[in-house]
Amino acid sequence: MKQEYLIPSGYGEAELVEKRSRFIGRVWPVENEGEALARIAEARSAYWDARHNVYAYIIRGGQTRYSDDGEPQGTSGMPTLGVFQHEGIFNVCCVITRYFGGILLGAGGLARAYSKTAKLALDAAGASLMREWDLVLVPCPYALYERVKMLVSRCEGSIEETDYGAEILLQILLPVAETPLFTKAVMDASAGTVQAERVDGVYRAVRIR
Repeated sequence: MKQEYLIPSGYGEAELVEKRSRFIGRVWPVENEGEALARIAEARSAYWDARHNVYAYIIRGGQTRYSDDGEPQGTSGMPTLGVFQHEGIFNVCCVITRYFGGILLGAGGLARAYSKTAKLALDAAGASLMREWDLVLVPCPYALYERVKMLVSRCEGSIEETDYGAEILLQILLPVAETPLFTKAVMDASAGTVQAERVDGVYRAVRIR
């Protein structure tokens, strides 16, 4: 079985103001170190007038790097990286730009501000789970639609497409281990009139938050 891991769902941006210092956090999904370095260069170019452009990135099976970019050692790059390590996020690049507000935050204050900004940017980006899924088709009567949606959620699945006609045709992605349970639950809920059909298996990322 192929491994499961989390990645950012997309680009995310967030801002935090702490004692007049402005922190701008940006998160990107990246496939390799080259893409991460390009994003860092892009951020530095866009915010060339900022005092600090702190970064961190994690490439699955590859490089993990961070930089304090002039902040006191251990107060920025490592706390930023720690957010993604704690959340279990891979293939991610984060740059946090700081405009100094004239008031010193101290080592603890800086670490908290950088980690909070990284978490806010990650929350804005969302997280997707890379894993093996079953693609399942369900011809669903309108009367059972809400019930089937609840079963999909209970099985940690995702409705990919919904086609409305004489009945609703749902294309669903389910964790492989959940497919038999879901199929039985649909049969039970419909008194045997609706049968879910597995049509394919895929390995891809699906947004979970």
